[in-house]
Amino acid sequence: MPTHLTYVILFVDNMDQAVQFYRDRLGLPLKFQSPEWSEFGTGATTLALHPASAVNPAGKLGLGFSVADLQAFYEEMSSSGVKFTQPPKSEVGAVVARFLDAEGNECSVSQA
Repeated sequence: MPTHLTYVILFVDNMDQAVQFYRDRLGLPLKFQSPEWSEFGTGATTLALHPASAVNPAGKLGLGFSVADLQAFYEEMSSSGVKFTQPPKSEVGAVVARFLDAEGNECSVSQA
């Protein structure tokens, strides 16, 4: 089942400062900005900024993938031993699941 990297999520301490850097210094086109989530168009993969937290400190990266059929992906990966921290669930206009990679990093996957 094809899986595509669609987001790289960077956790930041200061959203406004981070947006200003990536937009004004690096020249990335800003797609959307809010206090909780901002996105830049970078081609096939979106750079997303999210506020840092105790679980996701500033500087940590998260990966977001997309698949054509999330339920089929979830069932196939679960049966092959991939550990999910969240089964497919509706979140802010999308259905998202979360799983751990080989190093224990949490990744998200949504339906394309």
